[in-house]
Amino acid sequence: MDVYKINGQKRLQGTIKVSGAKNSAVALIPASILANSAVTIEGLPEISDVGTLKELLEEIGGVVSIEDGTMHIDPSKMQDMPLPNGNVKKLRASYYLMGAMLGRFKKAVIGLPGGCFLGPRPIDQHIKGFEALGAKVTNEHGAIYLRAEELRGAKIYLDVVSVGATINIMLAAVMAKGQTTIENAAKEPEIIDVATLLSNMGAKIKGAGTNVIRIDGVEELHGTNHTIIPDRIEAGTFMIMAAAAGDGITIDNVIPFHVEALTAKLREMGVKIEEGEESIFIPKSVNLHAVDVKTLVYPGFATDLQQPFSVLMTQAAGSSVITDTIYSARFKHIDELKRMNAVARVEGRTAIISGPTKLESASVRASDLRAGAALVLAGLLAEGETEIRDIYHIERGYSSLIDKLRGLGADIRRETIEDEHSPKENKK
Repeated sequence: MDVYKINGQKRLQGTIKVSGAKNSAVALIPASILANSAVTIEGLPEISDVGTLKELLEEIGGVVSIEDGTMHIDPSKMQDMPLPNGNVKKLRASYYLMGAMLGRFKKAVIGLPGGCFLGPRPIDQHIKGFEALGAKVTNEHGAIYLRAEELRGAKIYLDVVSVGATINIMLAAVMAKGQTTIENAAKEPEIIDVATLLSNMGAKIKGAGTNVIRIDGVEELHGTNHTIIPDRIEAGTFMIMAAAAGDGITIDNVIPFHVEALTAKLREMGVKIEEGEESIFIPKSVNLHAVDVKTLVYPGFATDLQQPFSVLMTQAAGSSVITDTIYSARFKHIDELKRMNAVARVEGRTAIISGPTKLESASVRASDLRAGAALVLAGLLAEGETEIRDIYHIERGYSSLIDKLRGLGADIRRETIEDEHSPKENKK
């Protein structure tokens, strides 16, 4: 078993660079299926999800290479091969293959997606959109079967704001006949990023980034070059880390506008933040005080930053409250933080955290991607050596994390140990 081991209480200082956006990458790569010639995507993060998607494209006949964060994709010989199991199960964003393959081949067989378990995350809005466009959708033997004689534009209202459904319907609709309107669409920057790629491929899309997106179908899409946007969740994670453990950290390759909700909450806690055009500097933070946070759809406070932010709350004076309105099962990390001496409790969709608390090292387990990031931050703060297990979750979403943290002065390493059934008790 591979683990991270962190010797904590090392103050961090310097510059850390944000990688390309994970949540864009996992949609941009499947979008290349729609092209009739080569697509190049630059600035991709070096994460396991990117490698998994590369293998999935190769399974259906794509010729794919990646070097130094640049992926070259030749989709010209792709076929509508069924993808019921295997790599599809490794990441939730494999559902974007549904929209892309339906858009190009008018049929697809895709296994139910995997990834982090964060409570119920149904794909009913995706299916609603596909059916509105003219597809027949069935669940057979644990896989989703999509079939359409042809796709026709439709007016689709999403019952809940969903990034995944918004992008998936866009992928299916760009070559449908007529106009498609997506109402109550999600507004995340990653949607704009995908729309930019598709538009550069020849798609006709208006309104990306607003709650109404209009798509006029075209007969074909061609190849293009595209550079991915910076990862706002990684940037936010580093901002939280800088506030908790930094002696002056510059976060480079960030779009400050994308993290405004986090910036506002950090300033409310007493964190000083200096914004540049593509960078953010956070000096050493002292005398942090408690705040209340509620996660919301973009441009609200991101649910993906709730778990790392809860660690910062342990260092603030007073009782902080954090409520996650997006995912019901996103507090599994709280029990792990309590093993590290955090004073916290969960009540439904809310966690109440008291501080400031001196965190102590322990052997802990990452239950999902952002919980893993939270435990890394806790390990940086804790006295002694913290061991984090199930790090594959972390490496799905954070590129070259160990090297980046070492560059700031962190004492963190990756080790292989014998697997044990239960985590060790607190190490004093």
